[in-house]
Amino acid sequence: MENYTKGATTEVDDPYPFADVDDALQMRVTQGSKIRNLMGFAMKRMTDKETRQIAWNGSGFAVTKTITCAEIMKRKIKGLHQNTKIRFRRIEEHWEPKTDGLETLKVNRDIPAISILLSKDPLDVTEPGYQPPGNFESFWQEKKSTDRGSRNRPKSSQSAAKVQELREQATKQKRKRSRKDGGDLQASQSQRQGQLQRSQTVDTASGGAFDLPHEQMDSSVDTDSKEAR
Repeated sequence: MENYTKGATTEVDDPYPFADVDDALQMRVTQGSKIRNLMGFAMKRMTDKETRQIAWNGSGFAVTKTITCAEIMKRKIKGLHQNTKIRFRRIEEHWEPKTDGLETLKVNRDIPAISILLSKDPLDVTEPGYQPPGNFESFWQEKKSTDRGSRNRPKSSQSAAKVQELREQATKQKRKRSRKDGGDLQASQSQRQGQLQRSQTVDTASGGAFDLPHEQMDSSVDTDSKEAR
């Protein structure tokens, strides 16, 4: 694609999944949309008695955020009927050549998209993707208790494992220190013994060297005294 520059980008028109719904409030969710702003506007409109339906639409990286908005609304407003449609949006990209002799390229990209319709009025139960309203308070409470228990258990197990690991490390360090101290003690003892042996050898040699002159001196002194007598 070094020899091409990106040109126009067009979106292929696809049929809206809820074509039979005309009075629904259309909410388009993008990747940069803030859930707080979306929910503030949508909740204000849905509390109005005249607004009976709302459709959440998102594609690409906004699919997860679209589902989140719909689930939050279902928890805040009880008794909503839901219908979900999943599809692909086609984007056509046109690339213009930089050099002569090349043709214009058209690249098709299929992006996943989702549309969620929430209605205060009953919907067609035979429609694929339909979900009836229900009370999910027990489910959420059970999930919260399970999450709390799972959070506490790993922490306690992790802390116990961490303490055990620290103890083992401390024991290993003590063993290393004791081995090192024992080796140093043996080395110092052997060094001291060597120094003591060398000092004894030197003393012996020096004693033998200086004993002879003393004897000679004594004998000479005795001879001189005898002659003087």
